[in-house]
Amino acid sequence: MIAIEREFNAYLDQVDVITVLLPYSYFEGTSNEFRLKGEGVDLPLAIQEKVLLEDAVKYICLCSIRPELGKTYMIFDEHGGQTDLQIGAVIRTEEFDSLFFYGGNDLGVSYTAESAIFKLWAPTATKVKLRLFKEDDQNPELFEMNRVDKGVWSIEVDRNLELYKYSFLVCINLEWREAVDPYAIALTVNGEYGVVIDREKAKAAHIDVPKLKQPVDAIIYEVHIRDLTKHLNSGAVRKGTYLGAAEAATKSANGMETGLSYIKSLGVTHIELLPFHDFEGVDELDRDREYNWGYNPVHFNVPDGSYASDPGDPYNRISELKQLIHAIHRQGMGVIMDVVYNHVYIREESPFEKIVPGYYFRHDANGLPSNGTGVGNDIASERLMARKYIVDSVMYWLNEYHVDGFRFDLMGILDINTMTAVRNAVNTVSSDILIIGEGWDLNTPLPPDRKANISNQSKLPGIGQFNDWFRDSIKGSTFNIYDKGYALGNDRYLEAAKQVMAGSVGIGKRKQGLFLQPGQSVNYIESHDNHTLWDKLKICDPDQDEAILKKQHRLATSMVLLAQGIPFLHSGQEFFRSKKGIGNSYRSPDDINWLDWDLRDANMDNVEYIKGIIDIRRSNEAFRLPDNEQIRRHMGFLQLPAPLIGYLLTEIEDRGHWEKIIVLINPSMDQHLVELTEDTKWSVLADHEKSSAQPFRHIEGDKVLLEPCSLFVLAK
Repeated sequence: MIAIEREFNAYLDQVDVITVLLPYSYFEGTSNEFRLKGEGVDLPLAIQEKVLLEDAVKYICLCSIRPELGKTYMIFDEHGGQTDLQIGAVIRTEEFDSLFFYGGNDLGVSYTAESAIFKLWAPTATKVKLRLFKEDDQNPELFEMNRVDKGVWSIEVDRNLELYKYSFLVCINLEWREAVDPYAIALTVNGEYGVVIDREKAKAAHIDVPKLKQPVDAIIYEVHIRDLTKHLNSGAVRKGTYLGAAEAATKSANGMETGLSYIKSLGVTHIELLPFHDFEGVDELDRDREYNWGYNPVHFNVPDGSYASDPGDPYNRISELKQLIHAIHRQGMGVIMDVVYNHVYIREESPFEKIVPGYYFRHDANGLPSNGTGVGNDIASERLMARKYIVDSVMYWLNEYHVDGFRFDLMGILDINTMTAVRNAVNTVSSDILIIGEGWDLNTPLPPDRKANISNQSKLPGIGQFNDWFRDSIKGSTFNIYDKGYALGNDRYLEAAKQVMAGSVGIGKRKQGLFLQPGQSVNYIESHDNHTLWDKLKICDPDQDEAILKKQHRLATSMVLLAQGIPFLHSGQEFFRSKKGIGNSYRSPDDINWLDWDLRDANMDNVEYIKGIIDIRRSNEAFRLPDNEQIRRHMGFLQLPAPLIGYLLTEIEDRGHWEKIIVLINPSMDQHLVELTEDTKWSVLADHEKSSAQPFRHIEGDKVLLEPCSLFVLAK
């Protein structure tokens, strides 16, 4: 089929509405008659409305039949001009979704040693071909695919196609486009082609990790695969790779544990890995030349080759990622996968846009792609096949790679029904799979009540949200680097700090919380995004004694771990990680982003303190109450002068061996003498120097002296 030169354009905008655009250069944009011809049809269109535009006249016409998508039609006018009927806004209508939703689980390649079946959803295509070739083939084979139900194209090739490369050629609006299979599970180098593989050969050993009773039992530690081992003294041999991150018993130059065994020693329950599905930004054949966090998604169901020892071997990256996940599981920790279903790297070049143009991305009122993500496109998750793709992809990673949770990047771009579908699908495997996300309210053309953001958290049970109220109250505003939060001595945040320490569920006079349940609150003050806490402290107080800054840092990090909800730590936060003042380091060099193990060794006293705080949390369920009623019943704040915070955890049955626990927080530069709730013998679990789940000293009486920038945890 050869593309024609169009004198004017015609678009199918609804199932029975055709829009014709006549430029003023064509008979001054004037025509009184249009006819639809093709596929045994020849009938007039009823002109309903004529709209004068800047460079053309728009004719909105009603068609007495519904043109069949996937067939070719022509529009003729009274002047003898003609054009093909192109796919227009019809693709974004509910009628289109209901007509072409395909519920099967066999899109992509179904492989056996005897044959392979290829299936592609391309309802607007008039022809589709499979392009198939071996590594050394100069002349690829082309197979005409057959259109079957619901806009799916299919073909079976009867021979063993293992390690064959393939792509799809799709003809839409008389133009051919080549695209990689969006359901591909293996790729050539840099994602140029899909590859047929035998999934049985990619199987790996699997061991279960301890189940969570409640989401609040999780302690999340965020890591970038490359950052973990790239430092000169990481002790890893295969630095910056899946296998390097999986290496056991690695040690720093001083002989101290690094890598996974070190993270395990902290006491965290889950490692959250920054995106490892195929992304743009690092050449897989020259990975040391570039750096990227991984938020440029291209192919969603294949591990990125930049972390693999042999990106040219399609099995290699799969096997090595599975080895890393297995190594983390062997340490007794779960793996949370950072997924980026909110956008693609470049919309025009994505398989989605090439195969079903206009469908997978949101468009504004003017028909232009929306940009709530800030990177040029928003995935239209509310469309049924886009939603299905996200759910299918999540379930693939869950079942094939045995991950233990998902962190949804810019989750606020997605819709509530999609996230609910994800939660429900995941629950069919296990209800203790963690799902968390960034529920920011983003400017995307989706009704406010349908966005999967914090404002709609009541409609998203079982899904945690990154709590920016916690972050900004304790640390200070992320977007005003000079704003100091409660832990940095700003008592303007005192009341907010109390609320967020209580899980942001609403206590005291504030009956309405940010969340219905504490398991929806992911408490954090630092992540891969923006400045590290240490860098913010240095910028806010450049002349301050570092010993004071370290106390503030320790206090803020401890508050994350002692608050109700789900604590989240950025890797290296426990040893004052710095990115040399760079906030958005997504493509900065390794020496900005890597985990500096020498810095860790120099700050082991703080590491041990944070370990102790983690141990206190894990040993006492009082710090991880599972619902808002228990928080209101068991947690009460003491009447203390500003800027102090004190709270009492009481009458806690079967939640540890303590009848009462008191937490006292002093963010000021002064000592404070605090009255306790009663005159008795108290066990000290944490003070300004030490922390441990086991008491390391006792005090008697009804008063305690709080040191500057510190906390006290007492138990009875």
